[in-house]
Amino acid sequence: MVTVVVPDKNKLEFAIRLFRKKTQKEGIVKEARRRKEFEKPCEFRKRKEQESKSRLKRKKKMSNF
Repeated sequence: MVTVVVPDKNKLEFAIRLFRKKTQKEGIVKEARRRKEFEKPCEFRKRKEQESKSRLKRKKKMSNF
C-alpha cells in the first residue's frame, strides 16, 4: 500500500508527484491497466514468457559490467 504524508498544505503538487512515483515503482498502475480487461490463458503465458526473457536479458546485461 502506498502512503504519502503531506507536511504542508502548500506542497500538494509535491505530494501528487511523489504519489505517482511510488505507484509507478510498485507497479500498481501497470497492473491496474493489465487487469482492466480479461486476459486469455494463452495471452497470459505469452506475457509471462516475454517478461522472463526481458528479465534474463537485463540480468545478462548487468553481469557484463
